[in-house]
Amino acid sequence: MEPIFRTAAADDVPALVALVESAYRGEASRAGWTTEADLLDGQRTDPEAVAAVVHDPRSVMLVAETDGALTACCQLEDRGGHAYFGMFAVSPSQQGGGLGRRVLAEAERRARERWGAAEMRMTVISQREDLIAWYVRRGYTRTGETSPFPYGDERFGLPKRDDLVFELLVKKLR
Repeated sequence: MEPIFRTAAADDVPALVALVESAYRGEASRAGWTTEADLLDGQRTDPEAVAAVVHDPRSVMLVAETDGALTACCQLEDRGGHAYFGMFAVSPSQQGGGLGRRVLAEAERRARERWGAAEMRMTVISQREDLIAWYVRRGYTRTGETSPFPYGDERFGLPKRDDLVFELLVKKLR
């Protein structure tokens, strides 16, 4: 069944936190391929961070529902000339079936139409080669530009290694 896309509301926050956590952390995340459980323990996000996106007038939390259940989400943020893509999660039980591709395409469409964004940018942990390759297959370019992982800030997780960095990926939207 095709997903229904909509903008998240405040009452979606608990379900969104659960979705993001299930896709990236803990044993439940190992059912899908996007897990970061080998790189990080702890939380991936929290209700305050998700609510901040939902309420920020420059951001949109896009959600996908399948058969009435919230199955995917992503953050879009207008950064003037480009859009930022983040907090992307697909339910582990739904991964590998094309839902992620559809969410990404819808996010790109909305960024172009809503803000006139010329490009989409995102940061991905550079050690996530499989995930980076997935984005590259969808037209994103590795820039080689990195930024440090926020070690010591438990809001972003508890690193299991000391070499984590984020790499900037970019895609032209028009």
